[in-house]
Amino acid sequence: MIKAGVRTAMITARVVPAPSSPPRVVAAQRALTATLPTPWVLAQAARYAAPPALPAQLGRSRPRKPRRCPTTITSRNRVEDRVPYAGVTDELAKAWELVQAGDLPGVMRHLRLNAEKLAISDIAKVVEQAAAQAGFDDLVAASSALAADPDQPQNLFDFGYGCIERGISYLAVPALTAALDRVPDSPVVLTELVAALEDEGRHRDAVAVLTERGAALRAWPDRYLLVFNSIMAGDLAGAKAQFGQLTAPDDEQWQPAYERVWRMLDRAATVGTVSVLDNRDLRGWHFVLTGGVLATLSPYGFDQGMTGRYAYTQDGYDRCLLGLLRARVILAATGRRPRTVSLLPDRSSQALGLAAAEVFGLRPEPFSARRQDTLVVAYDLTAAGDELMAQLRERTDGQVLYEHATCWTDPPTVTADISTVLHQTVVAPWGEHLRHTASGPPQPAPADDRSVRELAAEITRADPTPDSGDGETPADLDDTLTRFAAGVAGSWLTGPRGRASASPGPVPSSRFL
Repeated sequence: MIKAGVRTAMITARVVPAPSSPPRVVAAQRALTATLPTPWVLAQAARYAAPPALPAQLGRSRPRKPRRCPTTITSRNRVEDRVPYAGVTDELAKAWELVQAGDLPGVMRHLRLNAEKLAISDIAKVVEQAAAQAGFDDLVAASSALAADPDQPQNLFDFGYGCIERGISYLAVPALTAALDRVPDSPVVLTELVAALEDEGRHRDAVAVLTERGAALRAWPDRYLLVFNSIMAGDLAGAKAQFGQLTAPDDEQWQPAYERVWRMLDRAATVGTVSVLDNRDLRGWHFVLTGGVLATLSPYGFDQGMTGRYAYTQDGYDRCLLGLLRARVILAATGRRPRTVSLLPDRSSQALGLAAAEVFGLRPEPFSARRQDTLVVAYDLTAAGDELMAQLRERTDGQVLYEHATCWTDPPTVTADISTVLHQTVVAPWGEHLRHTASGPPQPAPADDRSVRELAAEITRADPTPDSGDGETPADLDDTLTRFAAGVAGSWLTGPRGRASASPGPVPSSRFL
């Protein structure tokens, strides 16, 4: 599999239970998937055309027949038969208790925090039972084999591979590390381990694993991965040094990856003239990694783990107007003068787009991929369909893509040129939300079902004064944004709008699991 830095494409795919699955299996699948460190299951994509030959004991030489999950779940009895109550650690006993109770979210949270304290064979036994409850036959088979023979490199590899595919890469890391210890010359195990570390945002660890291989590194994908993970770890000097040794790929499918890291390093050189690029410089690193300009920083929890991003946020009409005004600052600073506002078809984007047309004094038009010199306005690009996203990926002259609410933990397949906020979960101003009351706890409030024109009018008459927050976030005035945007103008709006990594990169932020 090729992931994050390794993969040249990623698709969003949620686990869909088979129609024949009984209700308990369906519920278990949803519960397990909801607790994964990333909320999607990544499909295999852009696997390099001719992978090197694998050692005899490693690699899938033929498809393996998965063990079939029983049509009815009797996991309580099965788990009771398997729980080793005597001589186990507290961490392992707790894991079994959670499995026995059918608390799959609890199992995953517990394993995330305690995997390093548990033997791989014990982890495999717990995962086998959790996967059986979720109906994940492939992971059941891989876990069972590893529990039976935890020293076999193939079993370690298959378990790690399965964990990555199911979005629980934190459990893949110890298994793949053990596999690489046993077959240190396997390039496939190496790239799988790097993929798992990337999933977890452990880019420095990925750099260390790759650096240990020294001269044995292949140019593609190994040295490319070293460049990519060095950038994601904030080590620009190391990335530049490694990129200097990276030859252009012979295989054309690696060309986008080559251009990706080249553009990142080029943007880093530009940003370095106007921004510090330290582990608190969210706007600077957002531009380096995505090519987009971040219009605002979260005014809450900057020094408490958020560093300018939001986890959960309830949006407001005032923030929508503020974002549009900040976009106007960015366009003015970069000398961009759109002639129209392009409206995307979803309701939220229509409302925001009509408000943008009023704020900018431009004519609103339905979106057309061929229209030039236009501001394309999206509230949240995850609401756009695949066909629309494909049209937005390639640039049209003078087209600027503005997204108000950009998800940083599950990014859309296209990265916006301007984003107002980076969030994990957002509630639109017109969506169902909680209303604060003076006399008690927040109360649920219904969605605003007014027309898009009425919502647009509500945005334009809102108060755009920035929220003062808790006072921890550095001052972020229009002048600051103007200097930044003007400084990066030469590197802005270049190259395709690829999907951003779900990793926070060099600027860490807390997230819900």
